[in-house]
Amino acid sequence: MESSIPPVPVTRYRVAMAFGRPRKLYTEDELYQYAVGALGRRMRSVAELKRLLRNRVEADTEIGKTLVELIIVRLKDRGYLNDAQYAAAYSSFRRDNEKYGRRRVITDLKIKGVHGDVIEKAVDSAYEDVSEEKLARDYLRRKRLQKPKDQKQAARIFRQLMRAGFGSKTIFTILKKWDVDDETLTTLETEALDQTG
Repeated sequence: MESSIPPVPVTRYRVAMAFGRPRKLYTEDELYQYAVGALGRRMRSVAELKRLLRNRVEADTEIGKTLVELIIVRLKDRGYLNDAQYAAAYSSFRRDNEKYGRRRVITDLKIKGVHGDVIEKAVDSAYEDVSEEKLARDYLRRKRLQKPKDQKQAARIFRQLMRAGFGSKTIFTILKKWDVDDETLTTLETEALDQTG
């Protein structure tokens, strides 16, 4: 007599450390659903998604690597994953909402694993008609930074604008318009040269 009980799916686990909690290993369909869910939560670059997926399979085996690549190809074919669109959207968002300069956006996209050519095209188109000085002033307004009263505040504003991705030429233009004394500007210029050199 045959039973009509459906087969129970076999769950596979992998223990990462000697006493670590076992991690579930995903099948192809489960991994695809996980990837779609991860992309549904927020946009990701190909490299970011690969990092996420590698934690869900045995990444050191050939099967695990092939499975991750297969999922990436499926997502690209369906239009869910595109580094060019990601870089363009990311650049526009950072420019419009965060008021970051182009250098910061380039650095962030490199960290996220986007290819250099894709970054260059996306950032160039996003910052094409943007005045860096106006964007830096918008950034200062967004951060509620006022005209510096002393050398310490001027240095703080200078460093904050450098971290936000603005060029030293733009920063010095703003500080000069705020009548920051020449001694402070010379000190900051030396600091800027030390950072880039």
